[in-house]
Amino acid sequence: MQRRDFFKKSLAVAGVAAIGSSLEAASQPKDGQKVSQVAFPQKRPMITYSDRPPLLESPRNVFSQAITPNDQFFVRWHMPEIPTHIDLKEYRLKVNGEVEKELSFTLDELKNEFEPVEVTAVLQCGGNGRSAFSPIAGGIQWGNGAVGNAKWKGARLRDVLERAGIKKGAHWIGFNGLDNAAYYETPNFVREMHMEELDDHVIVAYEMNGEELPYLNGYPVRLIIPGYYSDSWVKMLSNLTLTTDYQKLFFMDVAYRIPDNDCECEEPGSHKKVKTKPITTMNVKSMIGYPTNDTKVYLNSHLTVRGVAFDQGKGIREVLVSTDDGKTWNNAILDDGKNGRYSFREFRYTFNPSVYGKQKIMTKAINKAGEEQPLAEDIKWNHGGYKYNGIDTVTIEVV
Repeated sequence: MQRRDFFKKSLAVAGVAAIGSSLEAASQPKDGQKVSQVAFPQKRPMITYSDRPPLLESPRNVFSQAITPNDQFFVRWHMPEIPTHIDLKEYRLKVNGEVEKELSFTLDELKNEFEPVEVTAVLQCGGNGRSAFSPIAGGIQWGNGAVGNAKWKGARLRDVLERAGIKKGAHWIGFNGLDNAAYYETPNFVREMHMEELDDHVIVAYEMNGEELPYLNGYPVRLIIPGYYSDSWVKMLSNLTLTTDYQKLFFMDVAYRIPDNDCECEEPGSHKKVKTKPITTMNVKSMIGYPTNDTKVYLNSHLTVRGVAFDQGKGIREVLVSTDDGKTWNNAILDDGKNGRYSFREFRYTFNPSVYGKQKIMTKAINKAGEEQPLAEDIKWNHGGYKYNGIDTVTIEVV
């Protein structure tokens, strides 16, 4: 498929897209209305909240494996004006601001003039799981599927910046992409990070799971910041701007912020102003990929629960599973962790359902710092619906 045809085909697909059959309750808006499933180009049918900008959620069953397939990887854009095609003869990644020499790089130069590095890392929207908050928090009512894990390949961001020469007074890096707002007064999606946050795992990626980046996941290059929520992982990256001082930006100072207190929470409906801070690193979480809600299994059958667990990079110590409404918890078997500390870790747990009817399966992860996934009722509310990580639950039917 030619890149220039991408959105022409996307719109055609979206226009005839009401193929959503029965979706999981966790992936439905609070009012019970089901969302559609749409097969965009380069994607299988996915839970779809919008086609402009594209907002696509992965189905639960992809989380039974450590690596999320590209064609089932979630999609989250903020701006509706995404380039209809990208001409690689014209594309450049620009480096400017507090540098010795302003430079720009073609995709081929990024691939061939810098040491290629790989990192396996989880990409998760800060609003993943937002639909579980009560009362409803503002924003897209994501279920559990606004997250994925991939093997990313690219050039170290540090190497790219150093090629231009970082001036002594440069303390902040600004990131901008090729997408634009439909209304001229709407601020562009620009993010910043402090130079102290820069390490060798932060890369400008041009490959995802051994293939070029899917168009909807940021082609031709995107920023990878392992351990951080996806709002910082700018797609279709076009500009790297170094500055001496922090630049006030809407998507840093207004959006993607939570209360700056111990519980990172506030009272629903309160108009009291609270001090806030940006969401940055992810918290500990596990998700069940199999079985899914309403899966039917036979009495006394050999059922293996499979899922994934992750955090911001401290490392998963254990995953516990309960089949009796949380009265008792048993250790699941974790994979060997060969994909690194920023990756999903697969887990599995086998048991024999012994009672007919509905049965809940619950999982919680604990990381090496002792941080534990909480019960849903213990999670405090915030108006943006960010950082939800309640114990995951699916309900099966034993027949």
